Amino acid sequence: MPGARVSRGERVTLRTVEQEDLSFVQRAGANPEIRYPLGNPVMSRDDYQGLVGDDADRFLICLDGEDAGPGSPGEDGVRRIGAAAVEDTDWKRPELGYWLVPEVHGQGYGTEAVSLVVDYVFRSYDAPAIGAAAYEFNEASRGLLASLGFSEEGRRQRYMFVDGEHRDMVLYGLLREDWQG
Repeated sequence: MPGARVSRGERVTLRTVEQEDLSFVQRAGANPEIRYPLGNPVMSRDDYQGLVGDDADRFLICLDGEDAGPGSPGEDGVRRIGAAAVEDTDWKRPELGYWLVPEVHGQGYGTEAVSLVVDYVFRSYDAPAIGAAAYEFNEASRGLLASLGFSEEGRRQRYMFVDGEHRDMVLYGLLREDWQG
């Protein structure tokens, strides 16, 4: 079951990732609708277990029922719809990653969840900026980042091999003062 509440928006809640959530998180690597836009390799459950407790801040993106409290709620009280992570928080430029299950794409949950993660990072760390990346062909993710004030900063040309061709990765950044302002 999902862990404790980290942050809550109007519709979305960020919760800690627990061992019981690994089969859900592993879904990103097994589902081409998610994995291709992320560029993540397919990983086994053991590989994912190694991620729990690493130096990244990892969150489940959830829709909480009315009875879901701040602690670990029951399975019936929470619907997992995605995951987010911030890596390299000990550096000057934490890197943001996120995904949602295809069933909820286009409903605004991603924008709300990423906003909560950005707030969390700027509250928790003394980072001057946050970075993110999206494939050139992933217009939904690129639009989400732009809508939150991320600026395109560069491009890694032919960075990843997807669907038989090398694809560009577009790099984004968000300065603390642009978020707070």
